Amino acid sequence: MNSLQDKIDALFGFLVEWITPILFFDLGSGIPFILVVLTSGGIFFTIRYGFINLRLFKHGIDCVRGKFDDPDDPGEISHFRALTSALSATVGLGNIAGVAVAIAAGGPGAIFWMWVVAFFGMSLKFSSCTLAQTYRQIGPDGHVLGGPMVYLRDGIAEQRPQLAWLGRGLGVLYAGLTVLASFGGGNIFQGKMSFEIARSVIPELGAITGAGWWVGLTLGVLVGAVIIGGIRRIGEVTSRLVPAMCGFYVAICLAIIFSNLSQVPALFVEIFQQAFSPNAAFGGFIGVLVQGTRRAAFSNEAGLGSAAIAHAAARTDEPIREGSVAMLGPFIDTIIVCTMTALAILLSGVSTPGAQMNWAEGAVLTARAFATLHVSAPYMLVAAVVVFAYSTMVSWSYYGERASEFLFGQAGILPYRIVYVFFVVLGPILRLDDVLDFSDMMLLSMAFPNILGMLLLAGAVRKRTDAYCEALRTG
Repeated sequence: MNSLQDKIDALFGFLVEWITPILFFDLGSGIPFILVVLTSGGIFFTIRYGFINLRLFKHGIDCVRGKFDDPDDPGEISHFRALTSALSATVGLGNIAGVAVAIAAGGPGAIFWMWVVAFFGMSLKFSSCTLAQTYRQIGPDGHVLGGPMVYLRDGIAEQRPQLAWLGRGLGVLYAGLTVLASFGGGNIFQGKMSFEIARSVIPELGAITGAGWWVGLTLGVLVGAVIIGGIRRIGEVTSRLVPAMCGFYVAICLAIIFSNLSQVPALFVEIFQQAFSPNAAFGGFIGVLVQGTRRAAFSNEAGLGSAAIAHAAARTDEPIREGSVAMLGPFIDTIIVCTMTALAILLSGVSTPGAQMNWAEGAVLTARAFATLHVSAPYMLVAAVVVFAYSTMVSWSYYGERASEFLFGQAGILPYRIVYVFFVVLGPILRLDDVLDFSDMMLLSMAFPNILGMLLLAGAVRKRTDAYCEALRTG
């Protein structure tokens, strides 16, 4: 076992060493290239589509409520289940631990930039999920294959035939990165960090012989039992799990907020002031900006295209409709859930300005904030962490499975599932020093082929958007 751990550790270390100079190439003042791609992409698509994140916001809510549902429309799951499936992959450790890391390193001002990135990220989600619906493939049995790998290949070939070769290459690249990201950020990272967080809050867990094995085996059985049923089963589970856990988590945060209600107005003033502060304790203005942007990108995955794989399976014949549903994801994930975490941490007074911490330490910081409410609250947080990690594993297994199907056909599904569950079991016990960096990199690297492809297809999305909005306006 130690030999296997060493080999996997060496593999992750090699990938991190190779990819870091590309993804996090410093453009000056400590600004990584990948974050510029994500933020500029969000701004571009927001303007290109006429601030669609505002114009169709209410319409997206109406769609989630089932106002436009038609059981005869093509697809596998409802709008609501598509949204909860996508949210289950994003709402999790990024909201609990990532926010704490951002606040510790970037101060309260980092939260402002998380809001900004989420606002523009809504347009990125709208674009990718609209394209995923437009170019999805539906088999005779109703099985759906969709997502960036499909619209990169088929959409670019249709809209720009002279670049069909580029579309095929981007599709294969994206699918390969998705498989790797599913094993890293969607799988090993979730199991490893949930176990470490549980052990930090409950020290007795670390004293149990083979505790990591038992946690891994339990998660493996639970994940395997759901993913064998495909997106229908995943949507059924997440449609119950995600709203319940989000409501539970937000309720605890609100209890902390209301117990310190008099401090809230001053805290919001501090968030806005420090967003542009040159305070060296937080790395100055650029440091605050980078921390907020990086953690928001990891939290809501806007621009990465992953959620488009789930939204492609939604039951509808109107791609714009599903795009409007999808863009609610960053709003819920970052502007609501992340803000709740941030306010709970800042109001409880447990944060240490200018501190550098890893994800496990960030979750412990959130647990300390919860402890100010009640001595049992940190244990509730551990329960939320494990459930969020589990739901993320379930959804990311679907993303990786569809990518594997794209690369290898139906024959690639079963081997992928077996390997995926194998890594679920191993996750909590692996000694992976580079697992955090690897997870960040695999997720963020998906943005390159996806945003490039969406730029090439933006004109087609704009035409379809204008026609749909006109139809809504005229009834």
